[in-house]
Amino acid sequence: MVTIKGIRDGLLVTLGGGDWKSLLAELETHLGKSAQFFKGARVALEVGSRELSAAEIEAARDLLASNEITLWAVVSESSVTQKAAQQLQLDTTLPARTTAVHEEQGESGELPALLVHRTLRSGQSLRYAGHVVLLGDVNPGAEIVAGGDVIVWGKLRGTVHAGATGDESRVVCALELAPTQLRIGSLVARSPDERRRRRVRPEMASVSQNRIVVEPWDSK
Repeated sequence: MVTIKGIRDGLLVTLGGGDWKSLLAELETHLGKSAQFFKGARVALEVGSRELSAAEIEAARDLLASNEITLWAVVSESSVTQKAAQQLQLDTTLPARTTAVHEEQGESGELPALLVHRTLRSGQSLRYAGHVVLLGDVNPGAEIVAGGDVIVWGKLRGTVHAGATGDESRVVCALELAPTQLRIGSLVARSPDERRRRRVRPEMASVSQNRIVVEPWDSK
């Protein structure tokens, strides 16, 4: 009953029906699975017609804050919930330019994309709710965490996590794919040392039969 989607202003967390405390517990489980991705994020809660008190909204805000996440909006059809959110100085509407990721019945909508033209050096981190396209290298000790696909037009030798909200349909592509750790959704793969001695060529990592596989980028 908890879905997390990328929007242009951060993340949209939709909480469905059921007991509020149980929903918050499920949300906490989601956050724990991808703590690095959510850290520092801005979140809007979408709760439908549910009537929430200020105390219940505060419980959600405190949960997010404990994971270093900022709650900035509560979107609801209920006037009671809207008034409670306003008491806590939270927005109750999303900007008109906000576009949520549409993932329903196997159909994926358009994710926002971020284009970055630089090299990520050791200790640097890049996190984004949509796709990430990097024109440069990802050095050892650097990381990219994305809700969508990751494309590196250069050497990928750091850490990369595509589909960080749990989407295992995402891919990682690079001109030289030799990460210290590669994750897609909940799956993890490490780059064997022997891969670094092979002929360098563009490659793509994706999920097949519940494991991460790597193949030449031009194979499809």
